[in-house]
Amino acid sequence: MAPTAQRRRAAHAARDSLNLLLIMCLLLKTCELKSANTSKPNILLIMADDLGIGDLGCYGNDTLRTPNIDRLAEEGVRLTQHLAAAPLCTPSRAAFLTGRHAFRSGMDATDRYRALQWNAGSGGLPQNETTFARILQGQGYTTGLIGKWHQGVNCASRNDHCHHPLHHGFDYFYGMPFTLVNDCHPDRPPSLDSGLRARLWLYTQIMALGVLTIVAGKACRLISISWKLVLSVATLVLLFFTSWYASFGFVRRWNCILMRNHEVTEQPMVLERAASLVLKEAVSFIARNKQGPFLLFVSLLHVHIPLVTTERFLGKSRHGLYGDNVEEMDWLVGEILNAVEEHGLKNTTLTYFTSDHGGHLQARDGHVQLGGWNGIYRGGKGMAGWEGGIRVPGIFRWPGVLPAGHVIHEPTSLMDVFPTVVQLAGGQVPQDRVIDGRSLLPLLRGDAERSAHEFLFHYCGQYLHAARWHEKDSGRLWKVHYTTPDFHPEGAGACRGSSMCPCSGAGVTHHDPPLLFDLSGDPSEARPLSPDAGPVYREVVARVGRAVREHRRSVRPVPEQLSFQNVAWKPWLQPCCGPFPFCACSRDADPGET
Repeated sequence: MAPTAQRRRAAHAARDSLNLLLIMCLLLKTCELKSANTSKPNILLIMADDLGIGDLGCYGNDTLRTPNIDRLAEEGVRLTQHLAAAPLCTPSRAAFLTGRHAFRSGMDATDRYRALQWNAGSGGLPQNETTFARILQGQGYTTGLIGKWHQGVNCASRNDHCHHPLHHGFDYFYGMPFTLVNDCHPDRPPSLDSGLRARLWLYTQIMALGVLTIVAGKACRLISISWKLVLSVATLVLLFFTSWYASFGFVRRWNCILMRNHEVTEQPMVLERAASLVLKEAVSFIARNKQGPFLLFVSLLHVHIPLVTTERFLGKSRHGLYGDNVEEMDWLVGEILNAVEEHGLKNTTLTYFTSDHGGHLQARDGHVQLGGWNGIYRGGKGMAGWEGGIRVPGIFRWPGVLPAGHVIHEPTSLMDVFPTVVQLAGGQVPQDRVIDGRSLLPLLRGDAERSAHEFLFHYCGQYLHAARWHEKDSGRLWKVHYTTPDFHPEGAGACRGSSMCPCSGAGVTHHDPPLLFDLSGDPSEARPLSPDAGPVYREVVARVGRAVREHRRSVRPVPEQLSFQNVAWKPWLQPCCGPFPFCACSRDADPGET
């Protein structure tokens, strides 16, 4: 019996060992799958232009149809307090790309120019700035930017491309080096620097009238002056007119162009097919790089004026041309997401959707609103302090890694995307400069309950307008306003009659004592706390004041990229297909269109 019992025990031991081995293999396989899912994912970043947070169904809009973005939110994590670092295109995107406030790179303004004005300006994102694309490029990622850039092109010559995406870590670029403006549409009123343009035209008319008066006086022998002098004065007037009309008279040709890498492919661009070209390029990039890992930044041209919308979507929404454009944008997002899924990349791709800042309240055509809706939040594009100018959508999806349908109410920033994607790629953020962003991974994965930001600072140009304090223990959220724009007419909630609210000067109010809002209970900033309300007001304002002083110690002077000298049009820097100034091409056109 003993030998038989021993054999049985040996058989049981062998079977148990086999089971243990199988379990270990399964665990190892699971670990392999988990590792494959979480190590160096593809990264797809989608940014809308001028989209209001209240324009999306997943953020409360029940009259605009955005099913694709809503599905992205259902399958991922939605941030309700996601904040742009600046309320305008150029500085917001500079901060997004570098993880630092735009004033640290000179990409925010001290005077009236708060964004780049020309492709042929010399200002732009400095070469010594490090973008997340450059770091991911070093980690083995194939990097691409499709769509809008608006961070400059050249420095000293037409072909140096010092500010170009390919010099900032992107392997491939297709899109607009500038941004859409009304001037890109031949039937829309011009908008680029319209105030200066109107003054220059007025000065030209006055001078021309003066020349005509002199000619008439000379012809009638009322004044004694030589014809040579008359001709000299007339020549000077003509030179003055030519000097400014050479730029402002051809905005569409100079600014509204498409490029592939360093080559201009369409000048001027055909607006009606721009969206389809951007979509085609995004889908093609995903297909070419499906073996991964890749970083694709799709910087949509929607929903910036002039709101060019294809026939398929025109008149289909309940909110006019702007609503049509939003619904077309959602379709574009859906097509890009479909491309990811068709190539089997959904579970290995971190997808992110946002807007560069709030909706443009001043964009109007008579009584028709052409800008977005910022929900319950006060203010809009160009207003750095008010929530409507900086609170934007923030949606992350990564199936199997991030919890589906999760909502986070903690304060986060577009600058946080920089350290987040760098961490995912296995890179390191630069240690030789201030990085204002914080990795969102602990918050997104549920490993942390609180945001890494205790304080956030809100700039209009280079002027600090407001600061927020997120109390770590209580979770309460305070906002202190030091400067606010003066709305006109009173109660309008915007600066009607101007393209943008100012950051400084006569059009703003400096608050002393500052305005204080408890955003925890008053997110629309409708009820400021009175300085006489008790010790809470004094304690909060004092605590935020100390944080502001500490923050300002980190600010260093840098060359201004948006000075008049840098934003002015320079013909020798103008991107051009063909001999300058006869720049014209349509290399992306269908054969039947050429």
